Amino acid sequence: MKKTLVIIIGILAIILVASLAKDAIIKVSVEKSVEVVTGLKLSIADFKTGVLRSLVHIRELKIFNPSGYEDKTMLDMPEIYVRYDLPAVIGGKIHLPEVRIHMKEFVVVKNAKGDLNLNSLKVVQAQKEGKEPSEEAGGKPLAIQIDSLELKIGKVLYKDYSRGGAPSVQEFDVNIDEKYSNITNPYSIASLIVVKALMNTSIARLANFDLKGLQGTIGDTLGSAQKVAAEAVTKAQAQVTKTQAQVTKAMASAGVDSRQAQETVKKTAESLQGMLKNPFGAKDR
Repeated sequence: MKKTLVIIIGILAIILVASLAKDAIIKVSVEKSVEVVTGLKLSIADFKTGVLRSLVHIRELKIFNPSGYEDKTMLDMPEIYVRYDLPAVIGGKIHLPEVRIHMKEFVVVKNAKGDLNLNSLKVVQAQKEGKEPSEEAGGKPLAIQIDSLELKIGKVLYKDYSRGGAPSVQEFDVNIDEKYSNITNPYSIASLIVVKALMNTSIARLANFDLKGLQGTIGDTLGSAQKVAAEAVTKAQAQVTKTQAQVTKAMASAGVDSRQAQETVKKTAESLQGMLKNPFGAKDR
């Protein structure tokens, strides 16, 4: 009995050590990959991989500004979830069936010299020079396949130190929550984050940043989000119509006047349809 217990404990210890070693190896790989794609340093507070499932869970990932900027952090990501295809990775291809990125805050900074921190990103540098980001990074494109990417962005700050003294600060609650499909270029993710964070704010105009030029490099990726959104709205509208018929029938069974029932349901349906067309609401900037 004791011998069996010792064997079990030994096996568990081996699994634990192997898991910790795997965590360390994958953590270093993730850090290096993000640095290659962005060109910036980063830190990860907590990193875990599944023992029996092929997943990576990252907490508190922060990407830092280069030297010369008053603010240390550019991107604050409380949580990143990645599900990977282990056989494909072993075979030399990075296949990620699911990626979820939750970004709490994106800080755009113009320093005292008038330099913009966005211009330090490799995707921005490459776009300005008419190159592929991989060329700017001095290497070959990374072979990757992301089936589904979920991107959430809470707020964006713009800080301008160029006038001296305390910076002028503007805050934008963008509340992005979108899904994208079939991403094959890791640099597209960096471009996508910048474009989606800024496109509904006045930051590009205030900072004289070429957002349209960067947006043009990820047309296919943006198109995939529009398709997903359209499919979701179509399904929701069909459900509204179905519910409308059910409510009308239920109200009639309860003895409510048929005309009154139809008018009530109609108004409710119209309200829901309006919400579907503009799920995030309109905001004046």
